[in-house]
Amino acid sequence: MAKTNRFNINSLKHIKSFLSGIFRLAAQQGYYEGANPVRETSLPQVRQADETYAYSLEEVLTMIDAVPEPASTLIAAAAFTGARRGELRGMFWENYSEGELLIARSIWNGITTDPKSRKSKAPIPIIPKLTAKLEAHRASLGKPKVGPIFPNAAGNAIDPDSLLRRAILPALEVCEICSKPESEHGRAIHEYERNKVLPAWRGWHAFRRGLATNLNRLGVDDLVIQRILRHSNVAVTQACYIKTVSEDAKAAMQKLETALNDTYVTPRLPSPGTKGIM
Repeated sequence: MAKTNRFNINSLKHIKSFLSGIFRLAAQQGYYEGANPVRETSLPQVRQADETYAYSLEEVLTMIDAVPEPASTLIAAAAFTGARRGELRGMFWENYSEGELLIARSIWNGITTDPKSRKSKAPIPIIPKLTAKLEAHRASLGKPKVGPIFPNAAGNAIDPDSLLRRAILPALEVCEICSKPESEHGRAIHEYERNKVLPAWRGWHAFRRGLATNLNRLGVDDLVIQRILRHSNVAVTQACYIKTVSEDAKAAMQKLETALNDTYVTPRLPSPGTKGIM
């Protein structure tokens, strides 16, 4: 795993802990005898974890304006719900109603599972700005009542990374001079120079961090943010309090909506030619 260069030091720590847990359970169940062979192993030298990033409200709004549909609505869903990538793929219309979206499943590499933790399976308040985009998106699909919110051509839940490759990156990675996507720039009469007005892609999880950061910047209590993001790593006393903050969570998302309305950005958009990527 270390030789592939796909894993940073934190990932390998998690993998080691998982393997150690397997041997510990095997010993408890009587399938293995002896010392845990993973416990005394050392981690190989690999790259350190990259610095995490959180999108600002300005970056989110610029991206929503710059990318074509349905990628624009997918980005809005990621930014304004804090859902993980697998949870975005697991969003279904039957779990969306009355200003809330229930995170009921996660789809990872085509496999449907429960969300990451017990507390992750919970409803999220949906702000009006996202509601408007979801309803417009639903209308474009024929107003379905059931099924994946973001379907592919076969009607199954689309992989967000598929839209990333086909629509999002071509819309964000464009030349500042001619607005052509980097992949289509070729040997033009000028060198490719990225349009720095458009935010750089930092990964799906940066939307989740961004929601937490932006809510914190607006003065929302950390316990309420944990409720909205459905985190499970909280103390027992915090968990008891979080169960009662549903109205606080809705009020927090209303604060976010107000901040969005008060945020004015004028993005430099790609040329209309990039909109036809879908």
